[in-house]
Formats: sequence, structure tokens, C-alpha cells
Amino acid sequence: MKLIRFGEPGFEKPGVIINEKYYDASSLVDDYNEAFFGGDGLEKLKKDLDSADLPEIDQNVRLGAALARPSKLICVGLNYKDHAAETNAAIPTEPILFFKATSAIVGPNDDLVIPKNSKKTDWEVELAIVIGKKASYVSEENALDHVAGYVLHNDYSEREFQLERNGQWVKGKSCDTFAPIGPFLATQDEIADVHNLRLWLTVNGKTLQDGNTSNLIFNVPFMISYISQFMTLLPGDVITTGTPAGVGLGQKPEPWYLKAGDVVELGIDGLGSSKQTVKVYSGN
Repeated sequence: MKLIRFGEPGFEKPGVIINEKYYDASSLVDDYNEAFFGGDGLEKLKKDLDSADLPEIDQNVRLGAALARPSKLICVGLNYKDHAAETNAAIPTEPILFFKATSAIVGPNDDLVIPKNSKKTDWEVELAIVIGKKASYVSEENALDHVAGYVLHNDYSEREFQLERNGQWVKGKSCDTFAPIGPFLATQDEIADVHNLRLWLTVNGKTLQDGNTSNLIFNVPFMISYISQFMTLLPGDVITTGTPAGVGLGQKPEPWYLKAGDVVELGIDGLGSSKQTVKVYSGN
């Protein structure tokens, strides 16, 4: 299945994509949230769709984030060797974990707002995992049993806040609009091989990132198992798995960053694409 949420910000309804058409599933589901994923909602919805007569939605509708705000948005840093190399960082021997505030989550095509006092707002196309079943001290062998599906994520980062302002990376990762998620959540059966997906990103039509999940340092089952040793993963939680080379910080001969009017587009095989237009914080 492919799950969407649609409507105005804060008032999104759940929907589904069937044969490339959008349908309103709000008669079957309250929302794609912890209660839904933790209550076998995917299986129930799949069965209900067999007999449901759902209203079709105009595809020009605004899409919200593909799932309701989760309890946690956990990030894995420097998880591609080429990205570690371009930022002059050592290859991690264990996953680097940090949080991204869930208030940063927006729809896949909502504007990116460069935050107040920002000089170095950067882009990062990433594969994100959505947890479907509570996970604590999970083995690698059983890790995929805890996955609801996968989704496209742009892990926007303010590099000065992240790297030059002391403390943890979270300061540079959590600004409003820094986590567009979607367009849709694809359940596991929609993805033939999560470790062989092309992911790409362009700025103003120029391709800057073009990688493949086959180059992940730590794969999906390992990441889920590893993180679950330190915290309980709840249904609906999101793990975003790192970005390949090509970020602004790694540009040669010198880094460069986003400015008002830039257009960022990104996508992953089987998970669709998204597009953000860059604006500057105005105080409104």
C-alpha cells in the first residue's frame, strides 16, 4: 500500500494511492499515527480496502507529511562513506545518532524556510524507516518485523548551527520546515530491495546528489536493532538513515548553501519525489 495525508496544515486527512489515483480513506482510518500502526492498522486497512468505495481526490491537493507527527524522529549521521569523506569525517565504527525535532516535519512540497540568522542551510536526501511495531532490544534477524514501511525525507541542516555553535547536532537539524516527509509511505511489500534504491537531489535543476542505498555503511536491520538497544521505538517513529555525497557542505572548490528562490527536488526509487521552494524567515 501507499499511504498519503492530504489537506491544509494541521487538518490533514488519511488517504491511499491505488493505481496511481488518490483516495480519501478517512472513513476507514482516523490518522496514520501511533495508534494506527500499533493496532495492526495496516492489516485492517488492507482488508477494508477490498470492499470499500472510497471517494477519489484531486491530485492537485496539498499533501501533508505521510504520517502524523511521531514520538521520535531519529537520525543516523555519516552513514555513507562518500558523504563522510566529503565532510572530512572519519568512517563511523558505530552509528552516529541524533534527534531532529518533530516540529520540523512538514509536507513534501511545502516551502523550505531558511531560519533567522542562518548562513548555511543545506540539503540531504534520505531514506526514512517508519516503525510499525514497538521495538526494544530487537535482533537484526527480527528487525524488519517491526517496520511499517519507508518514506522519502529531506534532512535539511543549518551547518553553522550544527557544527559551529557548540553542543549537539540537533540545533542545526530542527528548524521549522527542516523535515519534509513524503509524498507517501510505501509499505514493505512495495519495495523489492530496500538496499538497492537510487536516491537523488537537484538544486535549480542541477543534480548534486546521486547515490544508492547499497552504499549504506549500516543497513536497515542493523540500524533498527542498534537503536532499539538504547531506546524503545514506538509505532510511527521515524528513523532517517543518512545521506550520500553531494551536500552543500561538501561542494568543491568551496561549500555553498541555499538562498531564497532556490528550488530543491529529490526522490528515491519506489518512494516518489518531492519539491521545496526556498524562502527566508520573515517573522510571520
